[in-house]
Amino acid sequence: MTNISKTEYVNPIIPQRADPWIYKHSDGYYYFTGSVPSYDCIELRRSKTINGLADAEPFVCWRKYETGPMSANIWAPEIHYIDNKWYIYFAAARTAETNEGLFDHRMFALECEASNPLEGTWVEKGQVTTNWESFALDATSFEHRGQRYYVWAQKDAKIPGNSNLYIAPMINPWTLSSNQVRISIPEYEWEKIGYLVNEGAAILKRNGKIFMTYSASATDHHYCMGLLWADEDSNLLDPRSWNKSPAPIFGTYEKLSIFGPGHNSFTVAEDGVTDLIVYHARNYKEIVGDPLYDPNRHACVQPITWTPSGFPDLGRPVQQSILPVKEANIAL
Repeated sequence: MTNISKTEYVNPIIPQRADPWIYKHSDGYYYFTGSVPSYDCIELRRSKTINGLADAEPFVCWRKYETGPMSANIWAPEIHYIDNKWYIYFAAARTAETNEGLFDHRMFALECEASNPLEGTWVEKGQVTTNWESFALDATSFEHRGQRYYVWAQKDAKIPGNSNLYIAPMINPWTLSSNQVRISIPEYEWEKIGYLVNEGAAILKRNGKIFMTYSASATDHHYCMGLLWADEDSNLLDPRSWNKSPAPIFGTYEKLSIFGPGHNSFTVAEDGVTDLIVYHARNYKEIVGDPLYDPNRHACVQPITWTPSGFPDLGRPVQQSILPVKEANIAL
């Protein structure tokens, strides 16, 4: 008879972890990090399975300072493996007596040479400096045809808005090598609810294209995701190479009480084939106080499909996914 092995994901995978990032390494482990509710440290966990991340023992690899540039609001860490070393990108602000410090973030990098990043020493590589000093966060990095790129969100005081998306090449994992290029600004109404925001970029290379998802609007139930894409043969540093969807591709689904899904990453399922989106969302609509300080943005996982034209179809947020992993003929 035929036995079909299945993997079941039930959301949330990990409660109270916003800005979730899952990376599957060549050692067979999934590595997870995300914003902790206290915004005061960076933690890692790992597991052979995605579901196992829920119960994996967290390891705190870095804590904020008491004062100075990295002393408040530690947001959106990502873990990457580059040139046989581990790197974490994150954003941090400085301690302030008022909320004026809330939007004073800059971007920083950590490095670890150990094979297991949960056991090694993490070294600060300093601020990832851009062309000007302003609110900056949500950095990610990817390699394409031998060149490493850095993508992030930053405020430009010369134009209206809270954050735009920029790209720049890198000479090493913590240093940009040339001027940054703006590739997206909040222009559609769904990107400008509450705040004018483009942030939280994530890269997925498939079907001859570089796809870039991002999040838009305030971090309440209006939060949603958009899509940029460029041809793999194009100049990624030319803004004209990037196309933009005029409509959001992933958003609130009130029928299942999934509100404000966003700030995603991508990984692959245990079958090594199925692409997964990792995102955070709340299970209620009404929020008391500033949404940024509501701790109940939970890490969720679900599969994505592909359209006949080769574009990602994220569908709607779901509570449960059952994926067939493999088939085996078993004689009884």
